[in-house]
Amino acid sequence: MKPDLNTAISMNIKSEEKNIKIVSAEILNFIKDRKKHIDKDTLFDIKLCVEEALRNAMIHGNKSDAGLDVLIGYEIAKNTICISIKDYGKGFEVKKIPDPTEEDNLYKGGGRGVYIIHRLMDHVQYVDNGSRVIMKKKLV
Repeated sequence: MKPDLNTAISMNIKSEEKNIKIVSAEILNFIKDRKKHIDKDTLFDIKLCVEEALRNAMIHGNKSDAGLDVLIGYEIAKNTICISIKDYGKGFEVKKIPDPTEEDNLYKGGGRGVYIIHRLMDHVQYVDNGSRVIMKKKLV
């Protein structure tokens, strides 16, 4: 991520679930400080996707190892928030994730995070073998 007008922020957090809401609140405050008239639905979508991506990084990527960090970066550029979340896992292939809308998966207890992220964000990209997700959302 390239900095834009000194708006780029980066941080490392431990893979502890208590950090998820702290990070999502920091990102939402960052947005609200820079965009005074932001749609509440857009903020909700960003919050949900950040929390899902963080949870996936901690649980699936770092295997719930509190000793492993999750790296987070975010910035606003051209009226778009760009958020990067990276774990220290082996990664995964997004195409191998079961579709939660298929009948066999409808009643499973999990497996919807990646689907939700793809539905709510404007752009989603997985890099570093899937151990890093980059999400973008237009701020309207």
